Amino acid sequence: MKPFACRARFVPLLSAAALVAAGCSSGSSSSSSPASSTTAPSSVSTEAPDMSGGNAQLPNVVILDGGGTITSTALGPADYIHYGGDGLSGISEVLERIRPEIDEVANLSIVDGAIPGSSASTVISQLFEMSLQLDGILASEEVDAVVVNTGTNIMEEIAYWADLTVQSDKPVVFTGSMRQANTYSFDGEANLFNAIRLAASGVTACFGTVVLMNDEFFAAREVTKTNAWATDTFSGLEFGALGVVNGYEIHTVRAPARHTLCGAPEWKTPFDLSTKKVEDLAQAEIVYSYVEASAVPIEALVAAGVDGIVTAGHGAGGISSAQSAARQAGIAEGVVFVSTTRTGTGAIYEGGDAVPGYDLTPQKARDLLQLALTFTDDPAQVKAWFDTIGKGDYSG
Repeated sequence: MKPFACRARFVPLLSAAALVAAGCSSGSSSSSSPASSTTAPSSVSTEAPDMSGGNAQLPNVVILDGGGTITSTALGPADYIHYGGDGLSGISEVLERIRPEIDEVANLSIVDGAIPGSSASTVISQLFEMSLQLDGILASEEVDAVVVNTGTNIMEEIAYWADLTVQSDKPVVFTGSMRQANTYSFDGEANLFNAIRLAASGVTACFGTVVLMNDEFFAAREVTKTNAWATDTFSGLEFGALGVVNGYEIHTVRAPARHTLCGAPEWKTPFDLSTKKVEDLAQAEIVYSYVEASAVPIEALVAAGVDGIVTAGHGAGGISSAQSAARQAGIAEGVVFVSTTRTGTGAIYEGGDAVPGYDLTPQKARDLLQLALTFTDDPAQVKAWFDTIGKGDYSG
């Protein structure tokens, strides 16, 4: 990761002039407090709870409570568009609603999660800590799986971050809800029940992280949110779901590519965050392209000293002529660029001087780019990881 002179003060500014006005340029330094995205993690437990007193015939599942709509309330039971009220005290209240039936599925324990459930307040340091939490909990021989509840707005990014960083091959299932806990259409009870059932089954061992919503479960790499309000918002797009949970039946139709490496050392990704400090995390950003898109955002980010930039291009990754010139200048300055498409589906196989992002969405390409640049300064190695892990072709 190259030196970032203004990392402590970084925000995505719109112009190089604004950077200079803020006292931040490619050659300046700052003693200001670190930005929230690089602050040290708060203290949360990375140890598994004691589950020795449960039913020995049932698997042990830990719920990592990351809040979200599933623990929120609306202004009224028919008004899910507007949040209001005090919300729930935590996921334990939803868990109580699905008892005693869920207690026939698994022994359950709840741990406060590092992630807040609010997309607006989530920062990378919390994702860093979440990864350490998950691996710490899953390292216990008593724990068979983890379910993570959190907000749906950025669930796909958080789940893919977990998929890239968690070193345990035990099941990790993300879930949440699209409707608040006091609404007529609350979907949280079914989602939590099915997520626990899926995790407890062990079916997704070696799948990496999966997302369970609306009876379907998806690979974290492939899943995306497609609608702002609908309960069936999550989709695997051209790849579809991995399977469904129908009542007591779990029907799995396919597995992620990395499942072929189950039991082999190569199953684990190289992004073991226990070997890093949160301050080591690289800085990666996203720039969108459109008709006559300006070079200013790319120039400003390069001047700010970011390590990598993902472009969300039109069609097969195209960006404006002005952006293309700014990208070339940024590459000359040592910034690593990844080319993706804004279309939602289809792969970018050739990026020119940029790394092809294949069919990763821009936000997931940013996850992988940030982690890759945290673990290497070599653009060739970054490309190698995109060509394998990013492409989803773990077998090469």
